[in-house]
Amino acid sequence: MRYTDDYKALQQQLHAAGGYGLSGYKHAQQITDLARGFKTREVLDYGCGQQTLQKAMPFAITNYDPFIPGLDTEPAPHDIVVCSDVLEHIEPACLDHVLEHLRGLTKRVLFIDVATRPAVKKLADGRNAHLIQWEPEAWIVKLRASGLSLHSFQRYEGGFVGILKPRSE
Repeated sequence: MRYTDDYKALQQQLHAAGGYGLSGYKHAQQITDLARGFKTREVLDYGCGQQTLQKAMPFAITNYDPFIPGLDTEPAPHDIVVCSDVLEHIEPACLDHVLEHLRGLTKRVLFIDVATRPAVKKLADGRNAHLIQWEPEAWIVKLRASGLSLHSFQRYEGGFVGILKPRSE
């Protein structure tokens, strides 16, 4: 299970309130460059929120967010999958399933941006919106255990960006 029904309701509340799911645009140039390097326009924004990555891209991409009606259709695998400001929001008990899902959707490369600090936003039940606040090293162990190999890693204050590829088992 990638999320519980209760958590879906909490996420839908946050999205409906506005000002949430807005950070995708900040990686538009990196994703454009990756697509150019792989000679593809097959890009999936996994957990797209308000679709700000799409709005900043020079070509159409596929947007998926299981908590936003109309964007919740199960996506097909894509050459490039972008998962920006998403993984830290996953329920810890569901993380393995989400990583398995991401691996299955990634044909060539997975681009992630993960915050490792508390979020400004809170869920309606009072929890911090960043349910997972691990150090980057713990994330790397978890990502590798899920069948992904790390090809690029860049820390920033409060998080990291990584480029991963699915390993064939």
